[in-house]
Amino acid sequence: MRRLPTEIVASLLAATTVIISLPPFNLPPWAVFVSWAGTFAAGGPKPDVLRRIWLAMPVGSTYAMVIALAFERASYSYSGPSLLIAQMIILFSLNTCLMYTGRLSIFSFIPGMFFGFASYFATLFGGFGPAPHNLYAAWIAAVLMNAVGPFYAWLSVKLSAAPRRGAHLNS
Repeated sequence: MRRLPTEIVASLLAATTVIISLPPFNLPPWAVFVSWAGTFAAGGPKPDVLRRIWLAMPVGSTYAMVIALAFERASYSYSGPSLLIAQMIILFSLNTCLMYTGRLSIFSFIPGMFFGFASYFATLFGGFGPAPHNLYAAWIAAVLMNAVGPFYAWLSVKLSAAPRRGAHLNS
């Protein structure tokens, strides 16, 4: 059986994100694209890349959720410039911890942690997920959709015809 070109397979997979973003779950489709592209940027959907990115992204989302929780908690005690300073200290401290976590070999793909980190905040502040602006629902939605991206990267390679000789496709 003849396989479809990569451009068609990737576009068909991309089209499925419209369905997953619909109510009642309102899942964040961009989290799929962030991690899908990140998978190829890290070398493509090979077992070592998939393992590294799948382990790192939830760590970034978890740190982002802890930051959001700490910001929320700080808002009960501080306001105005004091709150801004508290938030800066929280962000500095927890971001430093996130970066040091990247020194552990199992979580060493720091860009993957930031894919999860950014996807969490975009989900939370964008009002996506099954419970908009809920700190925990945003984590579940971001982690789930980030996990789909590398799978779509793998599917796009497995279901596609090899690029024509001389084509400038990086897959």
